Amino acid sequence: MIIESTMKAVELLFSFDSEIYTIIFLSLAISLLATATASFFGTILGILISISDFKLKRFTKKIVFTFMGIPPVVMGLVVLLLITGPFDGMNLLFTKSAMYIAQTLLVLPIIVGNIIISSEKTQKKILETATTLGANKYHKITLLIKEIKPFILMSVILGFSRALSEVGAVMLVGGNIKNDTRVMTTYIALNNSMGEYSMSIAMGIILLLIAFVLHTLLARFRGDFYD
Repeated sequence: MIIESTMKAVELLFSFDSEIYTIIFLSLAISLLATATASFFGTILGILISISDFKLKRFTKKIVFTFMGIPPVVMGLVVLLLITGPFDGMNLLFTKSAMYIAQTLLVLPIIVGNIIISSEKTQKKILETATTLGANKYHKITLLIKEIKPFILMSVILGFSRALSEVGAVMLVGGNIKNDTRVMTTYIALNNSMGEYSMSIAMGIILLLIAFVLHTLLARFRGDFYD
């Protein structure tokens, strides 16, 4: 059964089925947009938190690190309550916008947390040198971003991986609507429940290929590329 389903999955991928590739492109588009947004704000927030000295800094870091591991379905529930409560008038339920919001909020603490950790490990020597040379706060932040650029790229890749592989949150707020809000992970869950294993395997192969590319990039940034 597994071999037969896998063969059907390969045939399906090379048939260039429009529904399959529409789902793939939608998944990539939303995940990329959410990751880009979270990366922009997350990098700024992470560096500002790491170099600033304020009373609630330790508590703020605990909150960030806690949200780094928040279950996606819980984040989906939070977004669902927001878009059906205070923001009900915006008609966001079961839309791509709601999925984008949920994925952005999932990725944001991952970016912020990783930036805080990497920044605090390298900032002391850099900031001392910059202060000695008379650099202002803007120059210090710019210099720090340049120094931790590999860690920022690693954080972005990790965030994108989290967004692309997520199913619980987008299922809750997106509704898994055919030709509208259906993405790779919700497509796999749906077809698996219907016994359409070849369809699930086909989409799983795509996710595995993307995961392989992401791991390759991470390995390069870590400097542990194996032959």
